[in-house]
Amino acid sequence: MPSTPGEQPIPSRRSLRLAQQAQEEAERSANEAAEPVAAAESEPVPEPASATVPEEAPEPEPEPAAESDEVQQLFAADATEPSRADQRAASRARRRAEIAGEPPREKKSHKGAWGCLIALVVILALLAAGGFALRDPITQLIASVQGPADYTAEEAAAGTETMIMIHSGDSGSDIADTLVGEDVVKGYTAFYKLLLATSPEPVFQPGAYQLKTKMTAASALETLLDPASKLDQTVVIPEGTAEKVVLESLSEGTEIPLADLQAAAANVGDYGLPAEATTLEGFLFPATYTFTPGITASEAIKTLVDRQFEALDSAGVAPENRWSTIVLASLIQREAGLRDDYYRVSRVFLNRLDPAQWESGLLQSDATVAYGTGNTHLVTTTDAERNDAGNLYNTYARKGLPVGPISNPGDLAIDAALNPDDGPWLFFVTWNLDSGETIFSTTVQEHDAAVVKWQDWMRENR
Repeated sequence: MPSTPGEQPIPSRRSLRLAQQAQEEAERSANEAAEPVAAAESEPVPEPASATVPEEAPEPEPEPAAESDEVQQLFAADATEPSRADQRAASRARRRAEIAGEPPREKKSHKGAWGCLIALVVILALLAAGGFALRDPITQLIASVQGPADYTAEEAAAGTETMIMIHSGDSGSDIADTLVGEDVVKGYTAFYKLLLATSPEPVFQPGAYQLKTKMTAASALETLLDPASKLDQTVVIPEGTAEKVVLESLSEGTEIPLADLQAAAANVGDYGLPAEATTLEGFLFPATYTFTPGITASEAIKTLVDRQFEALDSAGVAPENRWSTIVLASLIQREAGLRDDYYRVSRVFLNRLDPAQWESGLLQSDATVAYGTGNTHLVTTTDAERNDAGNLYNTYARKGLPVGPISNPGDLAIDAALNPDDGPWLFFVTWNLDSGETIFSTTVQEHDAAVVKWQDWMRENR
């Protein structure tokens, strides 16, 4: 029957069979194409030799249908395009191929984390044990570097009245040393750090100041900067001070010019000193003096000399023995440290003056050598200085007592010169410069051992 325009013809049975056969054939072809993909999934895919991914080959175009009837044309679209299942299979195949080209991912293991944790615990335990073991040495090291702590308010309450002298040109370090030496503050560091931290920088006026012992660093600084603490016409002269410094102190504590004092001191014969004296050294008694305003240079000096004569008279020294007593006392004053050591130091020098005990007759005092070099504040010398025979005060080269006093001694040194301890000592060495502890020896071997102890202390306390 001819077809009517606009209507689709009804397919015959033969056409339907042919279309079904074509569909089955297409499905078989799709299955055969999927089998290599399954094989690729079961077998390992070798890693590509390079990082370049090869281009995919273009899919082959479908062959034209063998039949040309209308039923075949109805199924042509389905036969030439892959089904959805085929598309998914092909997509999975491409994805597996891409994954096969990537390096395998390692599984994360918790064993490494546990190992790190255990190692960390062990390290912390070792550090804790080491810290505990080193606690005391570290504390001692810090204390040695920082110096003694400051006095507390409770300790300061037990302080007593004292006076100190600030000299022209004294630095903050010099003032800190003076305060420590007079026990005004407990340690150098606390006061000096406070000075450095104070702004503006403190300015100190030369002269005598009224303070107390055992003050806190802050209280000591506040007192020194208080004008009311400065004592008018007052001079503080410590034991062992050399003549040069005594004259400077007199000028700083009074209104007397230094040049006037130096000129007055040059007239040694005006003060009744022994005939051997060529300077005032040794006869300016160390003490605290308050002068009346308007006093002259000669009057101020005579006040100090008369006070020394008074001390000698009180000790029972005859006028003819003043010189030898003052020379020995000035040497003891510079060499001795602790109070009890004065009398042993006196004995050592007297034993060396005895030819039966010390044949050379050389006192070998570093303090005398230092004085002869102009270093009146030192008691140490160099090899060259000890070998300098031109130094009149060199007791390594010249026998007996030095040619004159090397400081202005006080009552204790004078008493030690007159009343030395009994003992065979020929040597002494102050091995601890902080405490002043001194070892006295009779033999060279004992003295050498004491020197080693001093050297060890010096290395540990540089």
